[in-house]
Amino acid sequence: MKTSALTNVYWLVKREFWEHRGGFFWAPVISGGVFLLLNIMALIAGEVLGGSTHFHMTGGLNFDGQLGPDTVGMMGSILDGAMYVTAGLIIMIMAIIMFFYCLGSLYDDRRDRSVLFWKSLPISNRDTVLSKVISAILVAPVIACIVGVVTGLLLILVAACVASMHGLNTWQLLLHAHPLRVALSMIALIPLYAIWALPTIGWLMLCSAWARSKPFLWAVVLPLATGVVVWWLGLMGMFNLGAGWFWMNIVGRLLFSVIPGGWLRNGSALEQLSSQVNDSSGLLDQIGLVHNYATLAAPDLWIGAIAGIAMITAATWFRRWRDDG
Repeated sequence: MKTSALTNVYWLVKREFWEHRGGFFWAPVISGGVFLLLNIMALIAGEVLGGSTHFHMTGGLNFDGQLGPDTVGMMGSILDGAMYVTAGLIIMIMAIIMFFYCLGSLYDDRRDRSVLFWKSLPISNRDTVLSKVISAILVAPVIACIVGVVTGLLLILVAACVASMHGLNTWQLLLHAHPLRVALSMIALIPLYAIWALPTIGWLMLCSAWARSKPFLWAVVLPLATGVVVWWLGLMGMFNLGAGWFWMNIVGRLLFSVIPGGWLRNGSALEQLSSQVNDSSGLLDQIGLVHNYATLAAPDLWIGAIAGIAMITAATWFRRWRDDG
């Protein structure tokens, strides 16, 4: 790609951010703030109720306020898990926003006729579509990860302060957590997420570029209706391909690949994760980079990515020729 094209894409990505900063930036920030506020309210309610009923949790604590050796790993796992859950919830909200962003990314330009203005500029359809793809699979996840990590860190600090009020050693508690490692792991998973999300991004943008009206119905109803037909044909004995496989690998990949962590689809991963709940190091290993990036060896990941790129290419072609609202 030439320098001018890179410059165009850069400014187009900035345009996408400023036009949709409510979804890209403010939605994660507000979600993180609400989640943090709810947790603070829950901690305050626990303190008030605990004080009124004279209930104190002392199990696993020594009389000098230090954590017992048997609970150190478990407490580290709980703090790490809380940070993962906090960031994961914010990223899930981001995924929902990105679903509707991609669905309207090319259709809205045609509906309000602004596509005619953008086509009059020396900007190619390829650059325009590419800027929207980059916004969906890189810009939005990066912002959501950063907001999620910051919210998780604040939640850990609040929990540590509350624990210190009950005589716990705050630094001992924090030193057995791994917030930096969790933060780096979340951010380092963004390239894997970008590859995994390509089928849904491509499908939604294809429907956005192709549909003359109501792209949501085309994007959602068409895969679901096809899945029902495949299930019915299998029930009638007319189709040997399992309906379960079709729903998971076709319908699921077209509609739900924007959901983070979808590449870990086997039950053994969850069983291994639950078996490591008392071992903070083992917990991070199971949901860390090595375990996740092992998915790169799966053929369906790359088949989906190729299909997603093909659909993005088709969306670019449709945008070139279709400018009717």
